[in-house]
Amino acid sequence: MFERPRSGERAILIHITIQQFHEQPTFVEFEELATSAGAIIVDKILGARSSPDPSCFVGSGKLEEISLRVEMLEAEIVLFNHSLTPSQERNLEKHLKCRVLDRTGLILDIFAQRAHSFEGKLQVELAQLQYLSTRLVRGWTHLERQKGGIGLRGPGETQLETDRRLLGDRIKHINKRLEKVRQQRQLSRKARQKAELPVISLVGYTNAGKSTLFNHLTHASVYAADQLFATLDATLRRIQLPDKTPCILADTVGFIQHLPHTLVAAFQATLEETRQASLLLHIVDASDGHRQERITQVNDVLKEVDALEVPQIIIYNKIDLLKHTPPRLEKDETGKARKIWLSAHTELGIDLLHEALQAHINQEIIRQWIRVPVALGKLRAHLFSLGAVLNEQFAENGDSLLEIQMQPKYFHQLIESEPMVSNYSG
Repeated sequence: MFERPRSGERAILIHITIQQFHEQPTFVEFEELATSAGAIIVDKILGARSSPDPSCFVGSGKLEEISLRVEMLEAEIVLFNHSLTPSQERNLEKHLKCRVLDRTGLILDIFAQRAHSFEGKLQVELAQLQYLSTRLVRGWTHLERQKGGIGLRGPGETQLETDRRLLGDRIKHINKRLEKVRQQRQLSRKARQKAELPVISLVGYTNAGKSTLFNHLTHASVYAADQLFATLDATLRRIQLPDKTPCILADTVGFIQHLPHTLVAAFQATLEETRQASLLLHIVDASDGHRQERITQVNDVLKEVDALEVPQIIIYNKIDLLKHTPPRLEKDETGKARKIWLSAHTELGIDLLHEALQAHINQEIIRQWIRVPVALGKLRAHLFSLGAVLNEQFAENGDSLLEIQMQPKYFHQLIESEPMVSNYSG
């Protein structure tokens, strides 16, 4: 059966440039992934081929080279920066006499280490089981089920079928539980919409600094570290901007080049927050030489989850790592914020971000004084419970004079549905 690598294992990294593949994962990022998983890198083997070998992905010469290095360095696992077929993994393990893991399996291992919430663990388990289902045959080589022969027909196949059925049952069970999570999220989302609280979602390439920025904006203590996928679980916090405008800030899982489709599918419940947000803050590591590629890769994932149409402000983070790059806010021809250069670590430019968020939210929200008669005490209490009231004063006859903020359509509905409520200009 498929086993996750234990941290601290001696690993050899394999990166083969395949000429027929136009886009390929970078080796530098692969090293970071291996380190994030806890591997001790003892060697790196590079190569090039016109196309993958159907049997072992690499040719016989390269396979012999890897085998010698495994034996010499006493490596416990070989990590491939590629997607391997189940038969390729099986053949490689047979020849190298150690465990072999491809890029998808490595990312799944990191996700399994990082998931802490109930929902996160469910989503990771679902992705792992879907990945495992294609590699189930590896667990039954000891039964020689493929050779057949007298006394060898039946048991292996029967056990394999049993495992596949149990695996399928578990996947169905997890999907049902995740559906309940989605329903709960939908109820929470409707409550936020009813309360007129705009949702701002942080998205971006992994290790771009989303959690650090989230912590500064919310005064929370979400785990943040200089490593890939430091945080995995989506976190939502209610915050107040400097002008007392309330909103919800959502920190989501980081994206990565060639993010496995099984993970995108498994994290639909979490990524729903991105699709339903009123604004995306697309966090980019300004010190990354490949930042433009990273922006494109994140947008590819956003397109996959139908979130590309949500308004975006690109946040170029980590300017403290660049020379002669002051914080600044760039606007488009209509005056809307499009790019902000800042440092979440040193808080340089955070005031520019606050300014941009206030401008965006105020475009969508009406701020108005209204007069609520004493007889409509329930309405007054309801407006307070929704967080729509900014200030309150009282008229001589006891009427409440409320400064409220809400989206235009709900404000007009309020005025139309309650004839006794009127605008108040002071």
